[in-house]
Amino acid sequence: MALDLSMPILVVDDYQTMVRIIRNLLKQLGFEEVDDASDGTAALARMKGRKYGLVISDWNMEPMTGYELLRHVRADENLRTTPFIMVTAESKTENVIAAKKAGVNNYIVKPFNAATLKSKIEAVCGS
Repeated sequence: MALDLSMPILVVDDYQTMVRIIRNLLKQLGFEEVDDASDGTAALARMKGRKYGLVISDWNMEPMTGYELLRHVRADENLRTTPFIMVTAESKTENVIAAKKAGVNNYIVKPFNAATLKSKIEAVCGS
């Protein structure tokens, strides 16, 4: 199965520049439907109103972190199957393990490029 370039993607990051970078990378890869949220609380509200094919979330945010968002998503009957990629500047082993235990589908360490993003998305959503 090839990547569905029409699937809606939610980018969650409290740093607008990072949202813009990820949005541009996704556009380069051919994705058209990209929404964004500035933290986990806003992301949950958006996810309740629209079904996303993928969530790409930063780890460190206030007031709700990406990790807390992931836990809420996995605990929600309607959202739990949503593919989830965590983005972080820290590659701490304990964070990776915690995210895996909480049900993250994949993990990207900043900085990254379009090729890295594409391979992570394919691993989660593609063939």
